[in-house]
Amino acid sequence: MADRLWLVSSILLCVQWIVFHSFHVHVSPELQALSAGLGIFGAAFLLSWAAELAQFDIPQALALAFLALIAVLPEYAVDMYFAWMAGKDPQYTAYATANMTGANRLLIGVGWAAVVFTYWLKTGKRSFELEPSHKVEILFLALATVYSFTIPMKAQLDLVDAVVLVSMFGLYIWRATKAAQIEPELEGPSEMIAHWGVQPRRVTTLILFFLSGYTIFIAAKPFAEGLLATGRTFGIEEFVLVQWLAPLASESPEFIVAILFALRANPGASLGTLLSSKVNQWTLLVGMLPLVYMFSAGQMTPMHMDARQVEEMLLTSAQSLFAVAVLINLSFSLMEAVVLFVLFTTQLLIPDPTFRYFFSFLYIALAIAIFTLSKESRRSVVALFRPRKSF
Repeated sequence: MADRLWLVSSILLCVQWIVFHSFHVHVSPELQALSAGLGIFGAAFLLSWAAELAQFDIPQALALAFLALIAVLPEYAVDMYFAWMAGKDPQYTAYATANMTGANRLLIGVGWAAVVFTYWLKTGKRSFELEPSHKVEILFLALATVYSFTIPMKAQLDLVDAVVLVSMFGLYIWRATKAAQIEPELEGPSEMIAHWGVQPRRVTTLILFFLSGYTIFIAAKPFAEGLLATGRTFGIEEFVLVQWLAPLASESPEFIVAILFALRANPGASLGTLLSSKVNQWTLLVGMLPLVYMFSAGQMTPMHMDARQVEEMLLTSAQSLFAVAVLINLSFSLMEAVVLFVLFTTQLLIPDPTFRYFFSFLYIALAIAIFTLSKESRRSVVALFRPRKSF
């Protein structure tokens, strides 16, 4: 009954925005942002279930690549819209950067920490171990993070960044298909649909893909513009709204799924899901921004960053470096989660440029300390680059 309720509720969230859009209902900017955001929220759930069901009918390697894209599609839709508009109006460059940095920091500062907190409340255990197969994600997260420091140094996103990061994403998918993979166990609505039979399952999967994809397609622009208009109406900084509220709408379903895994005492699958999403966002999402920008602008010109965007990018890179240092030994503890969460929330309370640099250097210092003082961490770094059979 609960699975059916989840499915129906998510469909209704999509339908309510489709009705708004189809009948050209004119509402206030805040209601437009809320309605479109709820549509994206519901579509994200439908996409995740459809992607799980699709694994019955397509090869595993293709399913892996497909799932990697599906997991963050709602986030991509909003950020790609900002990047496209930036090619025509430079003001939107700040919004594209804000959405990208916010999504990445939120994923680690809240998502990763929530997994450990939930697991601790459920079992009383203060740490857990990740499977060795997750070295693939950690390796590519580390590589992307090291490269990402060049972006704030250049103060721009350009074609070189696109080639490097998109290629890195392709290598990540290829490497992941070569590693040992465990067939995911269906739970919730996807498990319910799987029991309907082959033909009903396939038809339902196609319907879910179409409904969610169409909802995201027609909701991305109104949601983004509604957020900006809401900020202007209430005097809230638009950069802040785009950086934190937009990712919440697109990332929340994934957070909920991860928390459900943790509640079932399966923290490895929970964190593994969020870790994979981080790699996707830190490679393909960032790499696509300058490409979309160039296509929109009609010329091979880079996306230039102002001082605020450079600070945000540096802070995001530094947080990612610390996250790699934390997970390099395939262990995640409650104390480490507390540090991630406290550092993240403190940044929100002190939005001063000086403190953004302070937190950036603090993250970097903590990462260096872990690599320097822990022999296990140093051995883990070497282990990341061993031949695939060690994975």
